[in-house]
Amino acid sequence: MMKLSVFLLMLLMGTCAAPLIVRNVALRGKATQSNRYEHVFGSASNAIDGNRDNTFDSGSCSHTDEESNPWWRVDLLEPYIVTSVIISNRETAVQKGLRGHRIYSLHTMTFTHRVEGRYVTVRIPGNGKVLTLCEVEVYGYHAPTENLAIQGKATQSSMYQAYDADRAIDGGRASKWNGGSCSVTTWEKNPWWRLTLSKTHKVFSVKITNRNERHERLNGAEIHIGDSLVHNGAYNPRFALITSIPAGQTAEFEVANGMDGRYVYIGIPGRKEYLTLCEVEVFGSALD
Repeated sequence: MMKLSVFLLMLLMGTCAAPLIVRNVALRGKATQSNRYEHVFGSASNAIDGNRDNTFDSGSCSHTDEESNPWWRVDLLEPYIVTSVIISNRETAVQKGLRGHRIYSLHTMTFTHRVEGRYVTVRIPGNGKVLTLCEVEVYGYHAPTENLAIQGKATQSSMYQAYDADRAIDGGRASKWNGGSCSVTTWEKNPWWRLTLSKTHKVFSVKITNRNERHERLNGAEIHIGDSLVHNGAYNPRFALITSIPAGQTAEFEVANGMDGRYVYIGIPGRKEYLTLCEVEVFGSALD
């Protein structure tokens, strides 16, 4: 059976401080295709004109000539976290250009895992194929690249000696627990640390740098994100469970489509422990 493939090509992210708006980002992109059908219509850009009209003669569909492995691609111009792609097929293409691809008049692909990229490519593998697309819609958010934690305010349940909460957001990943760049609580039950952002963000990832020795002290810690301060933020939805981070290493925890919140809470529930965090980095996008 033939298969239509959609690829998101990953690139290094560029700086972005735009607010989080879910929109069809393909509309501002640039489209190209492997070749063009010899017709006044059929341009690659027709597939991102904002028109789902699936009648080819209306002039709103892209169309390749018959060839091996035809493809179409849109350059989004910037990296995005893509949540869904909607493809509109031509009216008569069920028996032609997209036959056997489970895409008929309209098909939506929703991603449950994090998909990030700048290029979206649609391709039909095989010989003697024709690719016609009447609209390609790509919905997503600007890919966040700024560490929000640096601009936030940190607090913790207690402080061991002079190792205050702000040391975990000083921008350095030095992992010597008593070297001046790590926050440390006293030995207590349910120790916690909390970051307050300037406002609610959709948080996609949190990076944590563990101490360089006795790294197992952090095992079982939980990350919670939300807008509530009940129990210091521990009652917000859980973002991730920290099972283990090797000594002196940085681990990243992600939620595919993000989690909304102003408060990032990290705590060790149910036991007495020192909570040491050598760096906390938070990546997300503003909601407004």
